[in-house]
Amino acid sequence: MRKSFAVLAGTLALSVAAATGAVAQTAPRGKQAGDVVIGLGAIGVLPSNGGSTSIGGKPEASNAATAQLDVTYFLSPMLSLNLIAATTQHDVSAKGTALGDVKLGHVWVLPPTLTAQIHPFPTARLSPYVGAGLNWTFFYGYGGDKTAPVSRVRIDNSPAFAMNVGLDYELAPNWLLNVDAKKIMLRTDVSVNSGTVTARANLEPWVVGASVRYRF
Repeated sequence: MRKSFAVLAGTLALSVAAATGAVAQTAPRGKQAGDVVIGLGAIGVLPSNGGSTSIGGKPEASNAATAQLDVTYFLSPMLSLNLIAATTQHDVSAKGTALGDVKLGHVWVLPPTLTAQIHPFPTARLSPYVGAGLNWTFFYGYGGDKTAPVSRVRIDNSPAFAMNVGLDYELAPNWLLNVDAKKIMLRTDVSVNSGTVTARANLEPWVVGASVRYRF
């Protein structure tokens, strides 16, 4: 009887140990100070399109999609710095002007954005965050179809404030799925034909995307 009880107790102890080990293996690793996380995904850049021009109407930029690389460094489990790198091409125009709708060709946009992010639940598998930071947008590669007599378009590089929300889901200790949205309060000046026509473009785009992230 005692032998049977000892065997049963030993079996139960092994079962508890195995179950505890399984739980430990499946428990999320969580976020830790010093973590470096690299993400690769796709984003959509969706301008809000406000503003005005010197000939009436307003400037507009088209939506665009592209790949994005981002890097996150954790200063502590609850605080990180995130930097995004991507470039998109947009068709630009002036709508509803005294000359009608005027095509201004296309332009490439490079908007590096650095945000500080707060992670209120760093040990959870499903981990939301909020952030804020700074953006500096560079415009380059002007070209494409323009409405005559437009020959030259210039858009000023501009700084902007950025707000950020997102969500990480831990698939495995080193692998995460991420969804993210940023609002960039970008406003810039536009010059057509060396200042013959000027505009103030309140682009203020949403940058929304999803990515796979690897944690080092």
